[in-house]
Amino acid sequence: MTSLEGGPARTPAPEVDPQPLGPTGPARRPLASPGFRLLFGGQAASVFGDRLVLVAMPFAVLSIDGAGAADVGLVLGAGALSIAAFILIGGVWADRLPRRATMLVSDSVRAVVQGVAAAFLLTGHASVLLLVVVQLLYGAADAFFRPAMLALLPELLDDDELQPANALLSLSSNVSMVLGPVVAGVLVATINAGGALAVDAATFVVSALTLAALRVRRPLQPPPRESFATELRAGWREVRSRGWVWSTILGFSAYHALVLPALFVLGPIVAEESRGGAAAWGVISAGFGVGAVVGSVAALRWKPPRPGFVIALCLLLASSQSAIVTTTWPTAVVAALEAVTGVMVALTFTIWETALQRHIPATAQARVSSFDYLGSLTLMPLGFVVMGPLAPAVGVQRLGVAATVVSALVCAAVLANRSLRRLT
Repeated sequence: MTSLEGGPARTPAPEVDPQPLGPTGPARRPLASPGFRLLFGGQAASVFGDRLVLVAMPFAVLSIDGAGAADVGLVLGAGALSIAAFILIGGVWADRLPRRATMLVSDSVRAVVQGVAAAFLLTGHASVLLLVVVQLLYGAADAFFRPAMLALLPELLDDDELQPANALLSLSSNVSMVLGPVVAGVLVATINAGGALAVDAATFVVSALTLAALRVRRPLQPPPRESFATELRAGWREVRSRGWVWSTILGFSAYHALVLPALFVLGPIVAEESRGGAAAWGVISAGFGVGAVVGSVAALRWKPPRPGFVIALCLLLASSQSAIVTTTWPTAVVAALEAVTGVMVALTFTIWETALQRHIPATAQARVSSFDYLGSLTLMPLGFVVMGPLAPAVGVQRLGVAATVVSALVCAAVLANRSLRRLT
């Protein structure tokens, strides 16, 4: 969720916040760049594999003799906690090392660990402990990939190509969000969950091969290396010296801590009790996915003159998701409203990532990105933990509305930040 350009990371920006780059030229097509074509192809494959695993992993755990719902939570939680534990480390190292090489190593590690898990599942020798270890290793490798990925794009593309490139990457992810569960269901039913993990491992190989063939146009020249703690503090200074950065991260944190846990915990409960079950929830989820695809397509060409205002406003509107899915409105109405929020979410993250890539010094982009991820990754699991027990005590609909209201209030405060509104 973040990235890239400028001077040494250890020098905090003066109170020229944001740092305008001046007018950009006519929009270019990032797919005209051989390097981006390789990156896009590899990431389209890899993200599709990730979507398969989101569906298949719970079934992988449940296919083990004696495993139950608690074991599913343990395995999934291991991956999330590992990413959160290593994301700041990954950000520092992605600013120290060539980003392409960092991503290549991460892909290689994830291909191996997913391949091992697939082999054990396909042969019937998997255990919960094995899958926990796999998820811990997978999450650690993923924590190095994410910050490096965002910071790599400005090394491949010109400034006016960044938003279309981010939109294309978002588009491939959102299309996979619609298609991946369908393919995963077929694989789990015909082979078993190990088949989906094997496909995911293969997609990491594809991504690694594209990265190996990729040539960086403007490779990062990192400053002299200092201690890990010094470089981490320098990254934090880049965040806190820019009001538009830390305030937006605060808004993202509220959204991930409140709205998304309410959405994924309470939404299915209402679908089961009032809408006829999983089919209705599938329609609602598909509505969001279609909206996200539309938002990504819109971001290919629309470049708002005040991106900071658009980021905060779209996130505020997206906060309505938890209130929407907990209403008793007809499923078609809820799905249509979720499609609108899907557009908002796709625009928010595409424009946000582009802003980071344009205004953050190149030598600090991965570290700023890692703080961005940390705000979301650490709070969302906590939201999942408390949302379930609160639902019976507070009431599902009241809790969904409360999550929306609190997140919206935070986003409204973010929108009031002058630095964010002045971002160009």
